[in-house]
Amino acid sequence: MQVVITAVGPDNVGLADPIVHYVTGAGANIHEIQMFDHDAEKQFSMHLRIEWPGVPSSVAQLRSAMDQIGALKSLAIRVWSRDEHARLPRLAICTTYRPEPALAILRAIRDGRLKAEAAIMLGNREACRGVAEQFEVPFVNIGNAKGEPDDSQFVRVLDDADVDYVLLARYMRVLPPNVCWQFAGRIINLHHGLLPPFPGFHPYEDAYARRMLTFGATVHFIVPELDAGNQIIHQSTFTVPPGTPLADIKRQGETDHEPQCLLEGVRRVVDREVELHFQRVIRRKAD
Repeated sequence: MQVVITAVGPDNVGLADPIVHYVTGAGANIHEIQMFDHDAEKQFSMHLRIEWPGVPSSVAQLRSAMDQIGALKSLAIRVWSRDEHARLPRLAICTTYRPEPALAILRAIRDGRLKAEAAIMLGNREACRGVAEQFEVPFVNIGNAKGEPDDSQFVRVLDDADVDYVLLARYMRVLPPNVCWQFAGRIINLHHGLLPPFPGFHPYEDAYARRMLTFGATVHFIVPELDAGNQIIHQSTFTVPPGTPLADIKRQGETDHEPQCLLEGVRRVVDREVELHFQRVIRRKAD
């Protein structure tokens, strides 16, 4: 049974040792281990992917042991496994203004085309609350009057909802690195342009300025401090005739193309066709 352990906290000596010693002493096989020392922030981050020898219920025991280590070392440690519970994966859908990506996910869940559960919707704005209410999904606004998110509340809401995957469905805020590391390999982002050539907040405008006729969207895992080259889950494109106004291009992309791109990317993850190993998306072998 594959288990992922993440640890984030103030940098210090001997932070990884008790975690590694515990899991290896319990008979776990380490598939992947990465550690990062952020000098400027004096922050330690660790990502550990193991083959856990116990039954699914024993993951709770592992989590309890990691909580004790976390308290001792001042680390936020999370233990997660898709196989711990016999349930559909639980999704957190994060939004800002545009409702279409969230609607695509919620409709696919309702219609049985996406084998998942919408556990929570979050927003740094109120714009998508009505969508959540339409599908009877709890909605939490983590933004202030200016739309500035409370990232600590963001993490608490995810933990309280016991989510498996976090979907940034046109959530127009950059997650801080410590949040990304806490949910490493579980944050899926919809970027409204093709990566890597069109990053940033205005990919439609940038592509239009270069006289492109093909536009697209990208779904990728979030990895702090790295580009999305190796973390791409799915990309799709649409082509317009020469002379198409930018407003028409954006309308087609935002209302139809982006939501379907996100849905396919999430489906690949939910159906366990792909996973993130060593910061690269890999095709998962059939069980």
